[in-house]
Amino acid sequence: MKLTKKSHACIRLEKDGRVLVIDPGTFTEEDAAVGAEAILVTHEHLDHFNEDRLRAGLESNPAAEIWTLKSVAEKISAAFPGRVHTVGHGDTFTAAGFDVQVHGELHAVIHPDIPRITNVGYLIDGGRVFHPGDALTVPEQPVETLMLPVMAPWNKIAEVIDYVREVKPQRAYDIHDALLTDLARPIYDHQIGSLGGSEHLRLAPGASADV
Repeated sequence: MKLTKKSHACIRLEKDGRVLVIDPGTFTEEDAAVGAEAILVTHEHLDHFNEDRLRAGLESNPAAEIWTLKSVAEKISAAFPGRVHTVGHGDTFTAAGFDVQVHGELHAVIHPDIPRITNVGYLIDGGRVFHPGDALTVPEQPVETLMLPVMAPWNKIAEVIDYVREVKPQRAYDIHDALLTDLARPIYDHQIGSLGGSEHLRLAPGASADV
């Protein structure tokens, strides 16, 4: 499986000539979902969900479909009739040849005064890759490659390190990193890498790795 990092929280997975994209949001390249057969969206926040990015993907491939939670599906189903599927925690499905399990229900707490919205994570091909969206969800099975929300308004580095320790992936790749400056990256790389207990890796937007 080929993993390509797009800007911020978006990743692109390719296997057997088929493409699945997760979370092409506003901070992500305009063509992030172009050519995808399946698009997964974890929640409604603009840095994960952008209708223009979804439209570009669906217009580029008449067979492309979207899987997402109810709050997002309600916003886009009318625009993409018959191509939007609603999923929730515990669901399983196949998209673009990838086996997908849905984990999690709520977005992480940003502040007690801000109501929590729904959020789901996607476990791909039995644990090969896990994208948690905006939550520190721990799947009930081993994870090989964890997409790690490294910097967000709702987390701190101690929580990120403990999340890696709890999931115990073989490797963790940074996502949710658009707000992290290059000046601070060596600090995060050192602390997560030395304390998390798993291999900690970072891909520049557009770079790829085999997982």
